[in-house]
Amino acid sequence: MELLYFILASYGLTQILVYGSIFQKQREYILEKSQWLGKLIHCPMCTGYWAGVFLFGINDFTELFTFDYNIANLLILGWLSSGTSYILSILFDDSGLKITGGKNETLEIATRQKML
Repeated sequence: MELLYFILASYGLTQILVYGSIFQKQREYILEKSQWLGKLIHCPMCTGYWAGVFLFGINDFTELFTFDYNIANLLILGWLSSGTSYILSILFDDSGLKITGGKNETLEIATRQKML
């Protein structure tokens, strides 16, 4: 269960940092100052890694997940956060679950009602 909490927390933190309107100005500022860092902050896989590393660093201050402090756990949880944040950002958007078909055809299963 701890691992699930960690994955959800890292995904949420990544979504807020990469897509949240609250950080829009900060993302623009970073992109303006450094093209390289700007690309990283707009990438859910890259930001997901650092979100996982951050959450690993503060895991002693929460009861949701507790992992031993060692370099192996740091790397593994960073990679886990990166991968799951990327996969979840591909599968979900603000409208709900999205499924991409072949030949640029996109089928979105929205959580809201469709207008007829």
